[in-house]
Amino acid sequence: MSGPFVFVGTHRINDGQLEAFKRDARALVQLVHEREPQLLSFHFFLNEDETEVSVVQVHPDADSMLTHMQVAHEHITEATEELISNKDIQVFGPSNEAVLGMIAQLTQAGVPIRAKPVHLDGFSRGSAE
Repeated sequence: MSGPFVFVGTHRINDGQLEAFKRDARALVQLVHEREPQLLSFHFFLNEDETEVSVVQVHPDADSMLTHMQVAHEHITEATEELISNKDIQVFGPSNEAVLGMIAQLTQAGVPIRAKPVHLDGFSRGSAE
């Protein structure tokens, strides 16, 4: 199976942790930019009152997501222990047990992981940085 793999994770920012979260997110963006050239898109989006954040990742395939979780493991673990609470996880595109297992391992207990593995149609364009 091949095709794009998209991850969208939505999280509550823990009380009093906004500035620490912003620093951590910026450091993670820099790390990912430097160490994951295969990653097509990696963005954090805050709601208006900055109490909730979604991270949107577009990978060329599920193997890229596995690489990402290995590179970012320490950041993800520290963030979920101190800075954020998982709210919702969505994955889109063909996957495999290794990727879904690692996502489940890095997600707090009880948080739904919704998967839509069948890619019907579509395309990706190059990015203008």
